[in-house]
Amino acid sequence: MIRVAIADDQTLVRQGVRRLLKLADDLTVIGEAADGDEALALLRAQHPDVALLDVRMPKRTGLDVLRELGAAAPPTILLTTFDEDAVVLEAVKLGARGFLLKDVSLEQLTEAVRAVARGESLIRPAVTERVLRGLQAVPRAFDALERPDTLTPRELEVLRLMAGGYSNREIADALGTAEGTVKNQASAILSKLGVRDRTRAVLKALELGWI
Repeated sequence: MIRVAIADDQTLVRQGVRRLLKLADDLTVIGEAADGDEALALLRAQHPDVALLDVRMPKRTGLDVLRELGAAAPPTILLTTFDEDAVVLEAVKLGARGFLLKDVSLEQLTEAVRAVARGESLIRPAVTERVLRGLQAVPRAFDALERPDTLTPRELEVLRLMAGGYSNREIADALGTAEGTVKNQASAILSKLGVRDRTRAVLKALELGWI
């Protein structure tokens, strides 16, 4: 069973998320919190496999909770009603695995929780989702390797941020690495996929189901 903790100051949101999670046989809610202080205490006491934290809560925000826990934070998905690049990048710096909108569907929620429990990242806020859906509608009319080399976990993180339109410097800041390192990783991604630019890399990755 994947043990999930929920923190959101809106009772209806917590109840809705709990009801959705109860429909999955492999997920269980081990605790709820109504503000940031409660969330911090809950995560320290229960050590869930995945935490669902509201971005904006009284007393402490979801980002504050992550900042306070540091390396002790569980794999975390932030719940939000908005999409803001600055928050996304700060959350990535603090170790968040991804974002979900609060009107998330059952399938989106359960698959996101399972993916994060497996150690994957979901750096795909709402605007990026719309961009990716638009890209998926574009027919591929460029050269690429039919069976590209597998990307490393870090290269996949870089690729997901590239899909969000972030620059090398922003990606470096988000991942806590040097800009030159990101440039090298981006070059490796293009080489492994057999494409010549970032847009084609994202399209090929979508085709492969990597993002």
